[in-house]
Amino acid sequence: MCGLAGLYLKNSELRPSLGKLFAPILIELTDRGPDSAGVAVYHDPSGERAKITVFHPDPSFAWSALAADLAESLGTDVKAVPNDTHCVLLVGADVDASLDALTNLGSDVRAMSAGHLIEIYKETGEPSKVLSRFGVDRMAGSHAVGHTRMATESAVTTSGSHPFSTGKDLCLVHNGSLSNHNRLRERLTRFAGSRFHTENDTEVAAAYISYRLKSGRSLHEALQDCIEDIDGFYTFVAGTEGGFAVLRDPIACKPAVLAETDDYVAFGSEYRALATLPGIAEATVWEPEPAIVYSWEAA
Repeated sequence: MCGLAGLYLKNSELRPSLGKLFAPILIELTDRGPDSAGVAVYHDPSGERAKITVFHPDPSFAWSALAADLAESLGTDVKAVPNDTHCVLLVGADVDASLDALTNLGSDVRAMSAGHLIEIYKETGEPSKVLSRFGVDRMAGSHAVGHTRMATESAVTTSGSHPFSTGKDLCLVHNGSLSNHNRLRERLTRFAGSRFHTENDTEVAAAYISYRLKSGRSLHEALQDCIEDIDGFYTFVAGTEGGFAVLRDPIACKPAVLAETDDYVAFGSEYRALATLPGIAEATVWEPEPAIVYSWEAA
């Protein structure tokens, strides 16, 4: 099962209402994935500072102490912005150096995303409660990608929930099952230096897309490469700092709906999830074709 959602705002005047528009889409897909939920929100650009969203299961974790240790390690300033079990760290260093320093601290926090725009929040539990915990409906931004999970192949954990981020400002959500993910995981580890933190096949797909982006491919081209190199049945919804894309496998057995107006592009696993969007009655609505990449990227 699982439910996928995405909203890419073409009209900048709608950006203050991103969360308010997006949250009902994801909540409507609760019956497709009641075990956990997550969202990647693209907002509040950090400029030259790295933005790292981290997770610890204890909401009372000493985030300020972590920020102080990280600042001392890097010799720069670090600001911590806690949000329940997650915290956004704004670091006066580049992204890679910040992630390396965080790892070297030996802390038991887990980096959920890193870049200059993306923030990922995900937790176990009913989707409406997860979104409420993080205040997603109050968030502004340019686009968001989300997922409701029905854990049929692995344990219900925060780390195993979607979205997955394996590169700067990249996120991926997935509905389906990949058949060659173990072999692909081994190749990416050996030849691309990829590091994996879960057994989830979606993390492997995200790492593959990151690898193709680092090779100079655009988001659209990286998803086209998936058609040749990733086997199984799947629907992918991916986000980057300036883009949003959708791909269904050549069989396309998983449900998917796209809707586009002059103001936005929206994706839902089912049309009912999009029904509350303004102007949906006049939108161009269609089912994505198999093995065709649909992408929108800022100029």
